[in-house]
Amino acid sequence: MFTGIIEEVGTIQKIIGHQISGSLKIKAEKVLSGTKIGDSIAVNGVCLTVTGMQGDCFFADVMAETLRKTNLGALPIGAGVNLERAMPSGGRFGGHIVSGHIDGTGTIMSLRPEGNAVWVTISAPADVLRLIVNKGSIAIDGISLTVASLEESAFRVSVIPHTGEATTLLSRKAGDLVNLENDVIGKYVERLLHPYTDNDSFTDQSHITMDYLRTHGF
Repeated sequence: MFTGIIEEVGTIQKIIGHQISGSLKIKAEKVLSGTKIGDSIAVNGVCLTVTGMQGDCFFADVMAETLRKTNLGALPIGAGVNLERAMPSGGRFGGHIVSGHIDGTGTIMSLRPEGNAVWVTISAPADVLRLIVNKGSIAIDGISLTVASLEESAFRVSVIPHTGEATTLLSRKAGDLVNLENDVIGKYVERLLHPYTDNDSFTDQSHITMDYLRTHGF
């Protein structure tokens, strides 16, 4: 589990493999402290397993599903990536619950400065937007941020100077893809409200009705 508080920006040094799957070599510093093979590090919000370490770099395998669901496959050598180690049991919970399992990618539409902050507008697919709550939490490339406004096909966040300096978000430009992870609590609530039917096939139709609520004392 992660919290969305980025520890440092690493650099992709090498991409090993091909378009279907492969391995990344990432230069880092802070996240290597105490890290061993088999540990988890979130790379742009994607939970990856450390498979090797070499000097100031670590290696992580990236499978085909990860490349389909995230922006990792589109990043070139030299690109900066947000890095966060898995939260220790005694660590401080500075952001929100982040699993490192990406729900989809969004596209940056615009970046607009206002005072000391920058408004970032991101378009997203419907299945991601339906779980976004105004003033709720979302992870963008692994960064824990608060949704400042919500529209039919996009949402906005306001990025403070510290976040801008400590992450890659404000170095991105309109048209760039970003990884999005919805609040995990919201995903579980939706799952419970849309249970399996008797024949074990999933249905998008909720079983919670006004009659159901009245019958159960609500």
